[in-house]
Amino acid sequence: MSDTPTSAAGVFTRNQIQAAPVVLDLERIASGISQALIVNSGVANCCTGKPGMQDAVAMSRMTADSLRIIPDQVLVASTGVIGPRLPMAKIESAIPKLVAEARPTGFVDFAEAIMTTDTVPKLVTRQALLKGAPFTVTGVAKGSGMIHPDMATMLAFICTDMGATAQQLQRILTAGVNDTLNKITIDGDTSTNDTTLIFANGRSGVDLQSPKDAALFNEVVREVLGELAQLLVEDGEGATKRVRIIVKGARSEASAHVVANTIAKSALVKTALFGEDANWGRVVAAVGREGVPIEPEKLKLFFGDILVFANGCGTDDANGKQVSSVLQQPRFTITMDLGLGSAEVSVYTCDLSVAYVRINADYRS
Repeated sequence: MSDTPTSAAGVFTRNQIQAAPVVLDLERIASGISQALIVNSGVANCCTGKPGMQDAVAMSRMTADSLRIIPDQVLVASTGVIGPRLPMAKIESAIPKLVAEARPTGFVDFAEAIMTTDTVPKLVTRQALLKGAPFTVTGVAKGSGMIHPDMATMLAFICTDMGATAQQLQRILTAGVNDTLNKITIDGDTSTNDTTLIFANGRSGVDLQSPKDAALFNEVVREVLGELAQLLVEDGEGATKRVRIIVKGARSEASAHVVANTIAKSALVKTALFGEDANWGRVVAAVGREGVPIEPEKLKLFFGDILVFANGCGTDDANGKQVSSVLQQPRFTITMDLGLGSAEVSVYTCDLSVAYVRINADYRS
């Protein structure tokens, strides 16, 4: 919560199945003003019909009553299993305690509280100077599975003491998410609850008065979002590797993104990464299947710095020990040069392991 109402903006899932908190926040964020956020984990409050919406509204009202603020200025987020109703009796009894124990340094507790299958909390803070005055941007995220964003990721929240209008925040958040959280994938599944919110209360005493001010603030916000995105991929369910997929030499960023995304979410590629198998054929096949025009003889594929495919064929180094050593690293890069233009896009992905299957086979039990 903030001591005073804040400017607020958000981006949400484009999945046509949307959880009750997403629907509620979409309505409330239109005002551009918020003062508090309440989040629960374990139950997604999705596919729960009218009762689910009533629960989301009730959760916001209980929070507002405890804080003595306007209910419409309370945003709600949920994450967890789709289908069950929220345990409203537990929530009602917990909210007064949460309010009583709220403190300005509580971001670590918050990051831990919203975890589901996450193994580590995800918290990033950056400080910078604007016209000699310091400001802070802090981001918290959660997500380990069902991550293939079509706007953001499961849940991410950015708080800042910068002064900004809701319109300024919306532009910066939308652009930042497109370049960070929209360029990661863990398992190719877009959530029903994807929510990313940004709040700015102006307590630093500085605000965005010029394009130069906005550019500096945008850079800091993007840095926070980018690090959160990488933390999410690194903590993917059962993941042992974080891999950066670079597609360059494309005719446009849009086509480069399509190709990079196709490689990054390919189950065959991801299982090869887990098996530390330099199966370049799976990567090349993924490049050709999404309809982006290519010229196969111009493709160049690198695992790390090692060229493994060129001129339509595997290279002499494609099966060497150096390639195997690249895939044994916890972090490495796969680069596909299409040889057609100057556009370039990066997407972060992880491997697909046996542990991923076990985690999701047992998720509800």
